[in-house]
Amino acid sequence: MKPLEWAGSSLEVIRGFPEIARQQIGYQLYRVQTGVDPSDWKPMSSIGANVREIRIHVRGEYRVIYVATFEEAVYVLHAFRKKTRKTTKRDLSLATSRLTEVIKKRRERKP
Repeated sequence: MKPLEWAGSSLEVIRGFPEIARQQIGYQLYRVQTGVDPSDWKPMSSIGANVREIRIHVRGEYRVIYVATFEEAVYVLHAFRKKTRKTTKRDLSLATSRLTEVIKKRRERKP
C-alpha cells in the first residue's frame, strides 16, 4: 500500500470538512493507496498528466485532487469544497503549483 503525501494545506483543509465527508474521502484515498480507482473520479489533465479528482457528494460537494502514478506515494495536491459548477481558476492554479513542487522535490531526492 502506498503512503499518502500531503501537499500544502490539503490535510488541514480536509480536517475542516464535515465528518461524513472526511470519512468518505478517507475511504476513497484508501482505495487509491491500494491501487483501486475511487468510486467517483474524473481526470484533471488541465493540471497535469495522470492527475485525478475524487468527487464526494454529501452535505455539499467536496473535491480532492491527487496524483498516484509515482511509485513511492499518492500525493494529495489540493482539497476544497466546490460551490460552483465549474472548478475555479484559483483551485486549478493551486493544484498545478503543488504538482510542480512535488515534481521538483522528487527530482531533488533522486541521486
